[in-house]
Amino acid sequence: MRDSEGREVPRLCAETREIDHVDDLLDFADPTGTLAWLRRGDGIVALSGVGEPVFTLSEDGATDLARIPRLAARWRAISDVAEVDDDVRVPGTGLVGFSAIAFDDRSSAPSTIIVPSALVGRRAGRSWVTRIRRADAAYPELPTGLAPWGAYWSATLGPGSLDPAAYQSAVHSALDAIAAGEVSKVVLARDLRGTVPAGADLRRLARALSTGYPDCWAFAVDGLIGASPETLVTVSRGTVTARVLAGTTPRGADADADTLASAALATSAKDQDEHLYAVRSVLGSLRSHTSALAASEQPFTLKLPNVWHLATDVEGTLSGAASALDLVGALHPTAAVAGTPTAAALAVIDRLEPFDRGRYAGPVGWVDGTGDGEWAIALRCAQIGAPDAATDASPDGAPDVGSPTPFSLRATLPVVAHAGAGIVAGSDPESELMETRVKFRPIVDALA
Repeated sequence: MRDSEGREVPRLCAETREIDHVDDLLDFADPTGTLAWLRRGDGIVALSGVGEPVFTLSEDGATDLARIPRLAARWRAISDVAEVDDDVRVPGTGLVGFSAIAFDDRSSAPSTIIVPSALVGRRAGRSWVTRIRRADAAYPELPTGLAPWGAYWSATLGPGSLDPAAYQSAVHSALDAIAAGEVSKVVLARDLRGTVPAGADLRRLARALSTGYPDCWAFAVDGLIGASPETLVTVSRGTVTARVLAGTTPRGADADADTLASAALATSAKDQDEHLYAVRSVLGSLRSHTSALAASEQPFTLKLPNVWHLATDVEGTLSGAASALDLVGALHPTAAVAGTPTAAALAVIDRLEPFDRGRYAGPVGWVDGTGDGEWAIALRCAQIGAPDAATDASPDGAPDVGSPTPFSLRATLPVVAHAGAGIVAGSDPESELMETRVKFRPIVDALA
């Protein structure tokens, strides 16, 4: 079966069965091609040892059409013809695809949905295994053992295209754009670049982030690995939730200093303004897809191991037939990672950032066959290796056109990490640089 553009719409079958309790989901994941979504020990991982993914959807920036709506339409077509046998029926069971999406439609990084051959999940005390196949193939045999953990490893990291001095200069330029009325807020990022050993067990990075930041979404999709504190959107059985983060300060060195840091953030006019832009952005994007949409009147301070954030929770009821991917498309990019107004902020980012963000600050998460899913903004993360080529996988898992050199044939793999800060009137370049240093800490520490 093919869609209106002549691309294959595979008929997929998914079977989910409950299994004995799983202690550590990452034990089941692939060491070098890790696909994982974790929070507080629960989540889903693609099972190692069962072969290549069943299918991969990929969109690049070669067309003038937005990638996310195209991915959403293609996923809906696949879901409509899929056969699902699900005995567990909790979020993350049945037909599931892991996804990482480029921040900008013009990015060279592909936006993908990867459907694994098998995955293992755990939620609310229940564990399960899902096997997925094409309609004309058999379900994969489950492995009898687990992949052994590889040796500990560390990355080498150094300044990227925008070093600290250049970043402060870019902040000055952003303030000029704000003073000229071009934007009200713009989020500027800087980069760190380096290498990791070829064949590194990427589960170790995912574990360091998931255990160090258990309240964040720890993810690994197509080499993009991180722990995001910001829920972009969750859709579950008609309920839509999101958590908006904007406004940041480092944790205090002791209890008294920490209390003062939290209070200062909560009363900071600059941070309150930055946060308000982000909340308005999310509410405006969700209104047309929801009913009874509500947000708390005042933000609260969210405590993470290294920072305080201003946070607002949003909840609503899904209206119409929109899927989680449709809402991702409506929301991205939020003011928390781009700025306000969106189009003008993206133009400033393009002018001042001398690099392609790739999937940094883009949507990352999973979507199931009903359209439900959990999505975060790809923050506190690093891209390990070049993302896979922007091509759809053929039935045997091999790409239709040339793929990048396999990890096993490279001496080292490139790694790039980004961190950003929201610039508004009154921002101080040195303070914004310090904010990026604080935001780099989770991924830099985990890579060390």
